[in-house]
Formats: sequence, C-alpha cells, structure tokens
Amino acid sequence: MLDPVFAMLCLVIFAALLFDYINGFHDTANAIATCVSTRAMTIKGAIFMAATLNFAGAMISTKVATTIGKDIVDGGNLTQMVVLAGISGAIIWDIITWYYGLPSSSSHAIIGGLMGSGFAHAGINALKWGGLKKIILALVLSPVLGTVIGFIFMMIIYRIFRNSSPSGLNKHFRRLQVVSAAFMAFSHGTADAQKSMGVITMALVSYGLLKTFVVPWEVMVACATAMALGTAAGGWRIIKTVGHDFVKLQPVHGFCVETASAGVILSASAVGMPTSTTHVITSTILGVGLSKRLTAVNWRVAYRILTAWILTIPASAMVSYLVYQILNPLLGK
Repeated sequence: MLDPVFAMLCLVIFAALLFDYINGFHDTANAIATCVSTRAMTIKGAIFMAATLNFAGAMISTKVATTIGKDIVDGGNLTQMVVLAGISGAIIWDIITWYYGLPSSSSHAIIGGLMGSGFAHAGINALKWGGLKKIILALVLSPVLGTVIGFIFMMIIYRIFRNSSPSGLNKHFRRLQVVSAAFMAFSHGTADAQKSMGVITMALVSYGLLKTFVVPWEVMVACATAMALGTAAGGWRIIKTVGHDFVKLQPVHGFCVETASAGVILSASAVGMPTSTTHVITSTILGVGLSKRLTAVNWRVAYRILTAWILTIPASAMVSYLVYQILNPLLGK
C-alpha cells in the first residue's frame, strides 16, 4: 500500500511542476511579445527560442529558489499541505488571468498562495514577515525601475540616432531585437523557474529527504524542463495584450524594452530577490511609451494590467486559504 505521506509529496511535486508549466505558458509573452509585435520574429520562431533559453536560464542559479523556500513561511509550519494548497492557489489564479488575457504575475501568485495556505495552517505567526518585507519591496521597486530605465534608455537612443531615418533605424534594430529577446528569455528562466524549485525543495525538506535547504540538480532539471515545455505551448492571449494593445511598438522600442527589462531581472536574480517578469517588462513598455508621448499608452489596458497586479497577492492568498480548508480535512493527517 502506498505511504500516504509519500503520496502527498508526489502530489506536491506534480503541482509545482504544473505551476512551472503554466508559468511558462502564462509568461511566454514576457520574453517574446515585443519581438512578435514588431515582426522581428515569427511567433513560432520566437516561442522556440524562448523555450530553449528559458531552460538555459533556469539552470544558472538557485538564489531566488532559496528566498522563496525559506523567507515566506516559517519552517516549523511548513507542511506538505501548506505547500500543496499554496501552489494550487497560484495555479488557479494564473489560469483565471490567462483566460482573461491579463498579464498578472506568477511570482505574486506563488508568494500570495504560500501566504494564504500558511495563514490557514497556523495563523499570522506562520509567516516570516522579515523575509516577506524584502520580497514585497523587490516586487514593488522592480516595476518602478523598469519604467524609469525604459524611459531613459529610449531617450538615449533617440538622442544618439536623432539624425537617422525611422525606416533605417528600425531595419537595424529589428536584427538587434532578436538578440535582446534572447537576453530577455534567458533572464526569465533565471527568475521564474526558481519559484517551483523553491517549492519542491521545501516539500523535500518537510518530508525529510533533505536535511538542509539545498536545491538538488534533479529538481533544477525538472523545473527547467517544465517551464520550457510551457513556454513552447505559448500564450497568445497575453502576447496580444502586452505586445499589441498596450503600446504600439517598433523594433527600436522592442529592443529597449527587452534589454532594459532583462537587465533589471538578472540584477535582482543575482542577489536572490524574486521579481515579476510580467511587471518588469510591462512597466518598461510603459516607460518606452511615455518617452514618445502620453497618448502613446493605451491607458484603458494599463488600468486592467494595474488591477491584476494589485489583486494578485490577496486573490491568490484567498484562493489558497480556501483550498487548504477544503483539502486539509480530506488529505491532511
């Protein structure tokens, strides 16, 4: 007969890999929306490139995974049910926002999910507020940096190439945009696949297979593969919202957006701070749009995106809280 505790571990690992797959599917737009909308690449070529480089980026570091695994829920309250309910809430919220084409944050969803399930398990004392303050500060500041850097970078390029014709400028930047999109896809892998690595490692520590929080290479490969497969599946609804509806982009704008966003994300990942690739690239698009003029931004779409950002942590926390209350009487022993 299958050990129920081991069965729960398997269920947690499956849910975490499913989240990684959905994250790749949901966040494909982050890496490729701009290069698709400017016709620098075909959507099939862009998705293949993004999937490959998502995998490569996911294998580079585990600093963000450690932050997710150790700085949200106190270790003494870290049960398999807490992890399962947290990841389930994040998955449900990601599916809802994908359905409506809203580029919400999978990073916010998993953080909110673990907060909600931890609270359901042991109340407010289950949460590590010191770690959460750092995490939320990084998530709040990174879009601000994205907007500012995107605006400044675009203004510098305008200044340098002020005597160039728009058609000639965009012809050259269309080629460069393939490189910047690759840079963005790689940075997405370094940031987002690590969330599931952290969750699975949390579950392995809780089960007792690991004595300390160190991400095994097998977990790295599994999460990187799940994200790459999800990315390969694509996500046209969100690609359309980010790449077409929000700000009309030319190749020079896409290059600025991808390069500036990747720089912010890689810098944060290097010090173990989780960022939302969705928030960073969307805010960078905003900064680039503002460098043209205020009316270049579709403020109705901006309002929808901002609403999704604000709602994600409390909504995913609420969903995870409810999932815990439903599953714990059935599976929690």
